[in-house]
Amino acid sequence: MAKLYFRYGAMNSGKSTALLQAAYNYEERGHHVLIAKPSTDTKGERSIMSRLGVVRDVDFLVGPDQSLRDVFLAEREAVRASGAGEVSCLLVDEAQFLTARQVDDALRIALIDDVPVLAYGIRTDFLTAAFPGSGRLLEVAHSLEELKTICRCGRKAIFNPRKVNGAFVFDGAQVAIDGDEVTYEALCGRCYLEESDGQLSAATA
Repeated sequence: MAKLYFRYGAMNSGKSTALLQAAYNYEERGHHVLIAKPSTDTKGERSIMSRLGVVRDVDFLVGPDQSLRDVFLAEREAVRASGAGEVSCLLVDEAQFLTARQVDDALRIALIDDVPVLAYGIRTDFLTAAFPGSGRLLEVAHSLEELKTICRCGRKAIFNPRKVNGAFVFDGAQVAIDGDEVTYEALCGRCYLEESDGQLSAATA
């Protein structure tokens, strides 16, 4: 029986690198994979880029109102029609941007269609609240694996605070993709509280 896997970590923990390595491992052994990501992630448009500079196009994007399973099944039929054989695995990048219903679709792909689904993403937003996709994955995935990275202080990083023009901010919309002004820094809990408490103290002074 195929399973749904959720491999999560703070920013810069090597999630995209791990996904691309998993795809390579399957393909090296002659298997065909499909790679998807939510269209919410506009960074790189239809591409995945690892921190090591490896770039690969995704096979399909899934919009917030689309059924992940319906799109997957259509893509799988296209692979079969091309003569490339069966799809051995579905890999999903930026899985935190999936909806809860799309995560349930991923579970159905694993259990009904018998195709393993490997989902990669972060657990929480810059305010430490769970993304809908990540929250549902933590509830239903067969396997959870943490990909680790370190904070600037050397401790394990678990939070993803947002910076705008180089300064930490602790209000705003849940989703703000990296750009010229918006970046993120992975921090441990202690460093996150030092930054957020300082912001809160300044705001109430």
